[in-house]
Amino acid sequence: MVLRRPLAKQYLALRYTERLAGAGIEPSVGSVGDSYDNAVAETINGSFKAEVIHRRGPWRSFEAVEYATLEWVDWYNHRRLLSPIGNVPPAEAEARYHAHVGDQALAA
Repeated sequence: MVLRRPLAKQYLALRYTERLAGAGIEPSVGSVGDSYDNAVAETINGSFKAEVIHRRGPWRSFEAVEYATLEWVDWYNHRRLLSPIGNVPPAEAEARYHAHVGDQALAA
């Protein structure tokens, strides 16, 4: 019998699952570590590339790209109005949700 080392992706999938469990987070992964959320992630990546990387380039430095990324992430989470959740930013909707869940826990 030949023992084989796990493939790098298998090792990373195991570490990823362990980290999520340690943080008390339920993973959204399939049996081989494929994320069900890949389509959403690819959409966000595509938006970022179109709105920041390609539209604002050429870039003079890595730091300039880093700063632009931080600005975009802040806008995306805190100032972008999202119509399916009532034309409020995602961070505001999340805060409302947690306040509501917290109120329900206190009432119980």
